[in-house]
Amino acid sequence: MRTFILYLLLFATLLPTMSSWGIIAQYQLNKEYIARVLCENRNRPELHCDGKCYLAKRLKAQQEKQDKETTERVQKTPSIQLFFMDAIGFTCSPASLTQQTHTAFTYQLAAYSAPILPVFQPPCTGC
Repeated sequence: MRTFILYLLLFATLLPTMSSWGIIAQYQLNKEYIARVLCENRNRPELHCDGKCYLAKRLKAQQEKQDKETTERVQKTPSIQLFFMDAIGFTCSPASLTQQTHTAFTYQLAAYSAPILPVFQPPCTGC
């Protein structure tokens, strides 16, 4: 039962990509009938169309149908707004010139001490 559901889901996932393959397979199976009856250039055999115009027209119609469905699906997809800028308000006021103070910072480096060597030594393998 699990494998059946797996194959069903796989088939449903791959079906939209396989629709053009179905059109090509249908063309290959009915190539003689399409060239004889449905081809637009059947009266001009020097073009050697053999129904390829019919195949191209069907593939183009299928592609337009998929594009239209994708566009409609994208337009109907709800959007979620994750950030709202107006909810946060900041005000910035310039500092007055009279309250400006000059602070001198001094930074003194501490004396350098080497790391503790026994911690960074590899373990003894021949002990």
